[in-house]
Amino acid sequence: MSAYPANLIEALRAEPGLKLSQRATKDAQWWPADAPQDKKAAEKRMDELAPLLSELQERLFAASVSGGTAPAVLLMLQGMDTSGKGGIVRHVLGMLDPQGVEHHAFKAPTEEEAAHDFLWRITKQLPAGGLVGVFDRSHYEDVLVAKVKGYASPDVIESRYGKIVDFEKQLLEQEILPIKVMLHISREEQYERLAERLERADKHWKYSPGDVDDRLLWDDFQAAYEVAINRTDNQNAPWHIVPADQKWKARLCVAELLLAALERVAPDWPAATFDVKREQARLEAAK
Repeated sequence: MSAYPANLIEALRAEPGLKLSQRATKDAQWWPADAPQDKKAAEKRMDELAPLLSELQERLFAASVSGGTAPAVLLMLQGMDTSGKGGIVRHVLGMLDPQGVEHHAFKAPTEEEAAHDFLWRITKQLPAGGLVGVFDRSHYEDVLVAKVKGYASPDVIESRYGKIVDFEKQLLEQEILPIKVMLHISREEQYERLAERLERADKHWKYSPGDVDDRLLWDDFQAAYEVAINRTDNQNAPWHIVPADQKWKARLCVAELLLAALERVAPDWPAATFDVKREQARLEAAK
């Protein structure tokens, strides 16, 4: 069991009337005293988390392939460019068995996707029972980018908040537990990461000129995030604001959130559907 998830997870929760300017992106007084205080301590904790996450995921996956039904977990990662979504996938989800993980990165909608309701393409990628699904961006892009860049009218955007709440309620009814994470990076740290991508040839593939275009709309995006989080946060599908200026801290937070979710939904090991002693005897006879 996690040594301190309740305190950490409670601290990450979005409060009513959230103001992102009042939430730390790096150092914070609320960081639990018994949580790792530096990168080295966080790496040690991640080493401790790896077998816990692995066993819980295997129990979840085993339930789905043994003929029974099983719930699923859906991790939704949102954040400004360079906030670390890819690193979370590599370093946190990388601790899981890939056969039990489904990852999908949502880009700008295709012509076919745009012809449908905004949730159509999302629904197609929901994880089946027994799996951990990961969305790199999600349906929230349709009340973030669509709002900031005017891709949808204010009335349409307004209607989408309610549709999202209803959709996430349906996820729970389908036994898909959502983990909603906003990776909260500062404008200053984003500049450093974008500059590094331009300076290093091995990181050019990560850079897009559109990143600077969106950076120029920073305040608009922050405002859009605040509205989206405040309108869709609730007890059953809560938002978590993860400080993202320090990569080790962000990865640790998401790993703890994932552990708590798996502890909540992972069933016991499925019972054998055969006579174990008889099969042991048959195996010995076939030695």
